[in-house]
Amino acid sequence: MVKETVKNCAFCEILDGVYPISEIYSDEVCVGLMTIEPVNRGHAMIIPRQHFPYLSDLPPDIAGHIFKVGQKVAAAIRASDIKCDGINVFVADGEAAMQEVFHFHLHIYPRVAGDGFGFKYDNRHFQTPPREELDRVARSIRDKMPFEIK
Repeated sequence: MVKETVKNCAFCEILDGVYPISEIYSDEVCVGLMTIEPVNRGHAMIIPRQHFPYLSDLPPDIAGHIFKVGQKVAAAIRASDIKCDGINVFVADGEAAMQEVFHFHLHIYPRVAGDGFGFKYDNRHFQTPPREELDRVARSIRDKMPFEIK
C-alpha cells in the first residue's frame, strides 16, 4: 500500500473541496464529516486539515483537539435520533491496523446491540503472559518514549 502525500491524498482532496462532504463540524484544525462507507448510520470521522499520515505524526495539541471534537461528536450522536446503544472510537494506524487512507482520521462508530460489527478474536488472544514478559515489553516501550508526558 502506498503512503499518501498531500499530492495524492483523498482526504486532502476532500478538504480542498474536490469532493462533496456531509459536514458536521469545522474549525481551523479539523473537519468532522459523515463517512461514505458507514459501519452504522451516524458513522462519522474527524480529519485534521493538515496532512499527517500516522497518529505519531500529529502534534500533541492537534491530537488533543481532534479527540475533544470526537468526544463532542460522540455525545451529539447519542443525543440525536440515531439508534445508538454505544460508541466506538477507532484509529487505524498503519496498514496492519487496517489503515486505508494514510491521512490520520478518527472514526466515531455508533453501535447497536447485535449489529455484527467488531473485532474477531481467536484462542491466540487474551492469553496472560508471565509478569517478566510484561515488564520486558513495558521497559522496551518506556525506553523509546520520545517525550515526557505532562
